[in-house]
Order: sequence, then structure tokens, then C-alpha cells
Amino acid sequence: MRKNLKANMSWAGLMVLGFVLLNVLYAGGLMPPVIETTLVLIGINIILAVGLNLVIGFAGQFSLGHAGFMAIGAYATAILSLKTPTIGGFYTGLLIGVIISGLVALIVGIPTLRLSGDYLAIATLGVAEIIRILIINLDGVTNGAAGLFGITPFVTWSMVYIFVCVTTLITTNFIYSASGRAMLSVRENEIAAEAMGVNTTKYKVTAFVIGAMTAALAGGLYASYFQTVMPANFTFMKSIDILIIVVFGGVGSITGTFVAAIVLGFLNMFLQDAGTIRMIIYALALIIIMIFKPSGLLGKYELSFKKIFRKGGHQNVPTDSK
Repeated sequence: MRKNLKANMSWAGLMVLGFVLLNVLYAGGLMPPVIETTLVLIGINIILAVGLNLVIGFAGQFSLGHAGFMAIGAYATAILSLKTPTIGGFYTGLLIGVIISGLVALIVGIPTLRLSGDYLAIATLGVAEIIRILIINLDGVTNGAAGLFGITPFVTWSMVYIFVCVTTLITTNFIYSASGRAMLSVRENEIAAEAMGVNTTKYKVTAFVIGAMTAALAGGLYASYFQTVMPANFTFMKSIDILIIVVFGGVGSITGTFVAAIVLGFLNMFLQDAGTIRMIIYALALIIIMIFKPSGLLGKYELSFKKIFRKGGHQNVPTDSK
């Protein structure tokens, strides 16, 4: 317990230090709009990828439905922000989007997570497409294919930074909890875990619901910051974008997710005038990584304060009392 508290406090201190550093850069005029936008996109992608990594890397379930849950959060936040253009309306929309995504993931997850591999990927992809088609056809609420514009901008880079820190701490603490260890046993060998009495469906659905809720949160932040949402923002390719970040950094590594989101985010900034070539470069980068580093940039490596404290507190105990 004490090690967990020390590790969490150390991470919180590091996050505060990063926040102060970014504030100094912003106050000194060293954060131009293009850098600020890039940092916001990186933060949103980290929230998305951490949630997806929980599903794929730690629960061992291959999902392609993340864009659909992101769309739910984005539209819920956009609609409430347009009807009630206050910070209260924004947070209400954000909360409603997260709750709806969690409920949809629960309803969908219980039957679909009995599948595995390609079958599960196709099922979750179908769910995302159903959500997108529903958004297009609900003209009276979502404005159809044209989308929603003029959303009141409440989100700043600092708000995104805080949400990144909070969601990451919640996710990592869940992974290293008793429930998280049970979830990892399902990933390693589902049949053996079930034989030992682990409710495999329960832990797979829990990971899926948490991933969906974080995706909705990211979608709400996206809608408010960019002030516009449309169904074209949440196609199959959006799910692939998030999957690329997870695979590029390392499936099963939260640290790798951060590194990949930052690297690909700044790569995207430098290639923003390249148009569709950007996806070709993304694909080539992924192919190169898969050839030379099949497990991703960091594999399953995690930067852990617990390990540091364990090494620092280790003392050699003499075996001879003489």
C-alpha cells in the first residue's frame, strides 16, 4: 500500500512538473497555435489509445469499435454545449456521453466478447458503423451528415493535460489492482483462468466498458476544442489511427502509448501539408517497426516508480550473524 501511494505521488509530482513547464512555455510565448493544437491532439490520442490498449494489450480482446464510442461522446458534448453554452452544459454533455458509451459498451460487450480474434474485431467494427449510421440518420438531433458547427469552445490544452493525467492514473491503478491481475490472467490463458474460477466475461466486459468511456471522454474534448463534429470524423480509419498508436508504441505498454502518440503527433504536424501521403508514411513506419521491432517501440516495458523504489529500498541481508 505504501509503495502504491509513493508511486502515485511520484507520478502526480511528475505530472505537476510537466504542467508547470508547459505553462511557462505558454506564458513566454513559446507555444504557437500550431504547437498548442498538436499537443491537444496528442493528449486526445493518448486518452483514446490508453483505453484501447487496456482492451487489446491487457484484456487481450481485439476491438475496432473505438471510433463509435468517441462519436457518442463528441455528439453528446456538442449537442449539450449548443443547447446550454455554459461550462456546466459542457461538463453535463461530457458526463452524459461517457455514461451512454459505457452503457452501450456493456450491452454490446456481454454478447460480443464471447467471440475472439477476427470475429470480435468484425463485431466491434459493426457496432461502430451502426453508431455512425444512426448519427447520420438522426437529422433532427445531430444534423445528419452535415454535422454540428459553432460549438462553444471550453476545452484548452491545460484541460486536456489534466484529463490525460487523470485517465492514465485511473487506468494504470486498475491494471495493477486485483481485478487488473485477473484481467491479465484472461489475456495470458483464458481457459486456464476460467478453470481457476476467474469470471472471464466479467473482466473482458469491464475492460471494454472502461475503454469505451475513455473514448467518449476524448470525443467530448475533441468536439469542444475544434468546435465542429461530423460523422466523417468517426469512420473506420479513425479506429485504425488509434490502433496504429497502440501497436506502434507496444501492445501492453502504457508508456509505449505515450511515446507513440507523441512521435506520431509531431510527425503528423510536420507532414500536415502532405495530405493522404501521411497515411502512407504511417503505414511504412508501422511496417518498419513490425519488421525490426515486432513488439512495438517499447514492447511491454513500463516506466515504473515501484521498481525504482524497490531497487532503492533493497538491502543485502547478511546470512551469517557472526
